[in-house]
This record gives sequence, structure tokens and C-alpha cells, in this order.
Amino acid sequence: MSGAAWGAIGILAAALIAAAWIYNRLISDRNLARQGFADIDVQLKRRADLVPQLVEAVRGYASHEQALLTSVAELRSAAVAAKPGVDAGRFDTERDLGAKLKQLLLLQEAYPQLKADANFRDLSAKLVDTEDHLQYARRFYNGAVKQYRNRLESFPEVVVARAFGFAPLPFFETEDRDAVKVQL
Repeated sequence: MSGAAWGAIGILAAALIAAAWIYNRLISDRNLARQGFADIDVQLKRRADLVPQLVEAVRGYASHEQALLTSVAELRSAAVAAKPGVDAGRFDTERDLGAKLKQLLLLQEAYPQLKADANFRDLSAKLVDTEDHLQYARRFYNGAVKQYRNRLESFPEVVVARAFGFAPLPFFETEDRDAVKVQL
């Protein structure tokens, strides 16, 4: 074999090794994002389990807040029925549920007897704790998704990503920038 043939084989081998290394990094980043979503999913399930109890506690004191209670129950049902896995539509439902739950918790300001109820206080504390854990999990997930997306858009990773069908994952964004408006 000539030197040119060995040179071509060397270049091809280096390209294959580089492609394999890039492929493995993409897999690792995608799996890190999926792990982050699994952490979110645990907190979402925990929150979904608290919602019916919280709605019942509020219903006893604030029965004329039926529209809010119905909305929370419907959003919870939609969240529980959502297909498992990373899905932007599911994120929208969960974000809406979170906003309604904040409104539900703020009802205690209008109903002092609700604020005094030990069961409601306990459920509220559990929900706030769950929302805090959800926020941490969401930050981790979004960081992992950002890293994964950056690789998908960077050269030479973009070439390998397109060749093997890697697709971007959605961010789990929130609307926490605005204050919750409560009508009393």
C-alpha cells in the first residue's frame, strides 16, 4: 500500500473516532436532561397527590370560590392524564396548574378561618416544599437541556446530531415573573 492510502485510512479512522466521541457526548447530554426530567416528574406527581386534599380543605371554607376549585381540579386531571415523558404541552399544563395553586394558597388571606385550619396549613407547607423542590429540579433540567441544545447546534456536533436524528428537548419555562392576581 502506498503512503497516500495509509494517509486516507488514517484520516478516515480519525474521523470515525471523532464521530463516535461526539455521538457519545450527545447521548450523555441527552441522558442528563432525561434524568433532570425524571426529577421534575417525581415532584409533579407529589404535587398532583396534594392537590385533591388541598381543594377539599379549601372547599370547606371557601365554597363560593367554585370556579377556582374547578379549574384546579381540571388542570390536575389534565396533568395526571398527560402522556409520560418530556412534552412541551405537558409543561404548559403544569405551569398553569402551578399558577392556579398559588391563587388557591392566597385564598387564606381572604378567609382567616382557612388560615387557622391545621390541615390546610400542613398541606400548604407540603405544597410550598414541593414547589421549591420542583423549582430546583426545573433549573437542573433546563441547564442540562441548554447544554444538550448547544451541542446540537455547534460544529462539528451538528453534523453527527443530524446524521443520527438527535432532536432538541423543550425547556420547562415558568411564568413566575408576574405577581399572581387574586380577586376577592
